[in-house]
Amino acid sequence: MNCLFKADVKKVKIPFLKNAPFKTIYFSHSLISDIAAEKTHSVVDYAVMISKNSFSKPLLYANYINPLHYKKQENKLIEKINENTYKIKSNEFDLKLVSMKKPLLEAGTGYVNLKSQGSYYYSLTNLKTSGVLKINGKEIKVKGKSWMDHQWADTEFSFKTKWTWFSIQLSNSIELVCFEFDDGKNKTFLASISYENNEQESAEDVILTQLKPAWESSETKAKYPLHWNIKIPSKKIDLTTEPLLKEQEMLFGTINYWEGPLKITGIISNEKVEGNGFLELVGYPKGISDLTQYKNKIEKTISETIFPEIKKQGNKIINELKNKNNFFK
Repeated sequence: MNCLFKADVKKVKIPFLKNAPFKTIYFSHSLISDIAAEKTHSVVDYAVMISKNSFSKPLLYANYINPLHYKKQENKLIEKINENTYKIKSNEFDLKLVSMKKPLLEAGTGYVNLKSQGSYYYSLTNLKTSGVLKINGKEIKVKGKSWMDHQWADTEFSFKTKWTWFSIQLSNSIELVCFEFDDGKNKTFLASISYENNEQESAEDVILTQLKPAWESSETKAKYPLHWNIKIPSKKIDLTTEPLLKEQEMLFGTINYWEGPLKITGIISNEKVEGNGFLELVGYPKGISDLTQYKNKIEKTISETIFPEIKKQGNKIINELKNKNNFFK
């Protein structure tokens, strides 16, 4: 996952940004999931600086960097090279993505009515991908299929709203995005589907059913439902999702959310299907206070990082003294 966010500080109700001395802020989050090793590599940049020529070219071009890490971090890049080809680059990856299908316009028009608000929204659901991932100093050549979302709105937004979102890529070349958006007063359900022949449909009769008890984060005590059944009766779609990793919580200051890969199985029009997906869960409350979370994180850092280092250095000093005299014998 690789995301670049642009926000109006006054309209996006993020507590720790409310006193920021500027109108617009950019920030980025990225995530690499190593399924076999059951490890997650995440990077959260609370603020990034974009280059002067970003968003000035005929096609999409965003060149940005975390100013606090400029000495050890490469510039990050999101670039549209031609009508169908994109490039994304950072310390952790260097990938080329080629769109194999036309953009999927959510709700049929690319504008989604969320009752209390709305947003423009389209997806590139089938991006042929190749390049390298960089993990623990090693470069790993990769190829596969990616998904790109572009969503924007000129409206107020709060991370207290609830967002349960799926992107799904099936082996029969059908892709779909479906979600439930809950603003506390109204719920919006929507699915938009891209078929193998590039035809598209949308439906609102989405039924999301939680199948197993929610997974609880050890850090925030937030409970995230990760196993789902997705039914869209009007399109004869019945799918089951299973997480490939559970430890996928992302923390952005006081904000917590979950992002992670899924295994998909099910039936469409009486035919069995399988594939891959991605789940995003936003607005699922913590089970502890922000203060307790930070206290636990500090204690964990001390016990897992600082104390072992002190012990290591202490043993080193003791061994050096032992070699010099018999004081410790």
